[in-house]
Formats: sequence, structure tokens, C-alpha cells
Amino acid sequence: MILETATLRVVFLSGLFVLTLGGKHSLHYLYTIQSRNSTDRMYEFSAVTLLDDRQIDSYSSTDGVRTPKQDWLKEMKESEWTAGADKLKYDGQYLNNILDIQMKTFRHDESDHHTLQWRIGCEVETDSGGSLSVLNCINEYGYDGQNLISYNWTSKRWSASVSQAKVLEEEWNAGPVDRRCEDCVEWLKNYLRYNTSDTKLTKPEVHAFAKKSTTNSGKLTLTCLATGFYPKDVRLDVRKFQTSLPEHLLTSSGVRPNGDGTYQLRKSVEIQEDEKADYDCYVNHVTLEKPIIIQWDKMCFDCQSSGSGAVGPVIGGVVGLLLIIGLIIFVLIKKGIIANPCSGNATPALQAPPNGNGPVMTNGAANGHAEEVSLVPNGNGHIHENGTPATA
Repeated sequence: MILETATLRVVFLSGLFVLTLGGKHSLHYLYTIQSRNSTDRMYEFSAVTLLDDRQIDSYSSTDGVRTPKQDWLKEMKESEWTAGADKLKYDGQYLNNILDIQMKTFRHDESDHHTLQWRIGCEVETDSGGSLSVLNCINEYGYDGQNLISYNWTSKRWSASVSQAKVLEEEWNAGPVDRRCEDCVEWLKNYLRYNTSDTKLTKPEVHAFAKKSTTNSGKLTLTCLATGFYPKDVRLDVRKFQTSLPEHLLTSSGVRPNGDGTYQLRKSVEIQEDEKADYDCYVNHVTLEKPIIIQWDKMCFDCQSSGSGAVGPVIGGVVGLLLIIGLIIFVLIKKGIIANPCSGNATPALQAPPNGNGPVMTNGAANGHAEEVSLVPNGNGHIHENGTPATA
């Protein structure tokens, strides 16, 4: 798919339109039509509209209903809502004809299952002065999962990706200039005018952390994560000694939506496990008065729980525990609390007395049976056996 930068610049008239937010915005229509379940060569069609990568509506030819996915869409004028629904319905009929043509061109039977996808979109940037610049315009088709044909907004020319689309390329290049980019920009402006309650500026949260690399032994994956920010345009640099690393050394997730309507972006770099350099995460966003800089603390998230790095601490802990247990046993033997297993003499065990007069010592009898001996203290603190006074 081809994304091209456009030079078109649109200036708003004062009082007619005011953007609630500066920065970058986008509008994309994603269409899909399939040859299955067709009646009189009318195929199953569906559409989704994305504003700043958030779904705002859906449409299906099954019921012909446009369904809003954002509350603020319900505030649109009825005429504007109907016009948007009519656009989706018309685009479905147009795409139905294109699928018919492509199936014949590829010599595919109608009974087979074939899919045509169409993506139209525009990306703009606004400033505080009330002007808007169109950065990208997208108009591209795919057939059965492969690129078919796309429009280059800079050259104003169509380019076929496969030989079967050459007929379309020649026909469309000979026709009038495609105006769908301008149409997309007008709809984008209109949606942004209504989308005021759902476009709250949100500052990013920034985190720096490292984990053991899953691909390179002896290395760490250092990651900078910015999350929870809106709008989606953000700058995130991974820096070494306060110098930004080049993008070709980084792995980026790309800006992705969170479930709450905000966005996240993470970038990672492979570094040595014993890295001594200072790394930090540098983030700038329209919500910030100054960039956020988070220093990496040189800690590894999972190094102690994986690989050979955990063997030393585990062995040390076991040896230390054994030494403590041995010391406790030695002290108990010295105090006579437990018997010395090497002396051959067993310390008598204490049992609860049957008569409640004190502890009972069990001695070994000559016949091998235990003999219970009551220990009763006398007045001078000596012990009598079975109540007999002890001799001096």
C-alpha cells in the first residue's frame, strides 16, 4: 500500500470552523465486500469509519443501517448523519461493480469466495492559527489479500500492483483527477467540529525497564514505554548519554490505541547485560510544558529468575540456611535440651502426669517396659521419686 505526502493546504474561514485540538488528525474508511451470499450479483458489503484510529461508526449492507460507535455522533444534524449514511451506501454499490470487474479479469467464478478491500483516508495537521495542512491522502485497493491498485496523491496517478489491474490503471488515469482526498478532508473537519467531549488532552506516563533478551544470550532488551496520552502524535526517543539512538537500531511497536481511547508507544533496544552506559527515555507531547525524561535504573526485571544468573544466589541461600540450622542444633545439644546423637545416651522424654502432680519421667525398666516415675518437689526444692524424700 502506498502512502504519499500531499502539499495541499486548506485555510479555514474565521467563525465557520474551529478545531478544538491542534496536532495531527486522521480519518479512514475501511471497506470490505465479499462475493459470498450474493443475490443478483449484489455482494455482502461492510464499512468501518475511524477518526484518529478510533472507530466511530459501522455499516452493513445486510440491514443497510449505519450504527454510531461514539456518543458525540448522535449530536450531528440529521441531514449530516443521513449524508454520511448515503455516502457509505453509495461506496458499497461502487465497490460492488469493481469486484464484479476484478472477478471477470481474474477469471474467477462467482460461486467462489473472493474479497475486495478498499481503504480511503486522509491525515492532516492543524496549528493554533486556524490552518490545516494535508499530510497524506490514501486511496488503495486489495483483492484476495494482495495489493491491487493505489493512487499517488503527489503525481495524481494510479499505479497497478498486478498485471490484472492494468486495465483499471489505464482507464482511471485517463479519467478525471480523483477528488476523494478533498472529500475526506471535509468530512474530517466536520467530525472534529462535533468531537469535542471525547478529545480530552491527556499527558503520557513514561516508563523505562529492561528484561533479558529472548533472542541474544548475555543481552538485555531495554524498553521505553509512553502510554495513556491523547492526541496520538508523540515523540519518544531512547537515549544513551543523552544522545538519541537512531531509529534503525530500535524496535518500535508503533502508536497503538488503548482501551480507554488513549494511546501508547514503546521502543526497545538490545544492550549488553553488563552495560555501564546511562540510558533514558525522552518523551515530548502537546500536553507537556517540557519533555519528560525518565532515567533507566540499571535494574533487570527478570534477570534473577532466569538462566544461570539465579544459580549462585540459590546455592548461597541453601548453604546459609544449613549453617543456621547446624548452629541451632549445636546450641540445643550444649544446653542439654536435646541428646547428642554421638554420645549413645538418650535424654528421658517428658510426659504429662496422670495425676496432675507434675511431669512424669519415663525410665527404661529391666523387662523392657517403661516405668513411670512421678517427680514431686519437697519443701527445700529437691525432687522426690514417688513422694519419697531425697537423701542428702
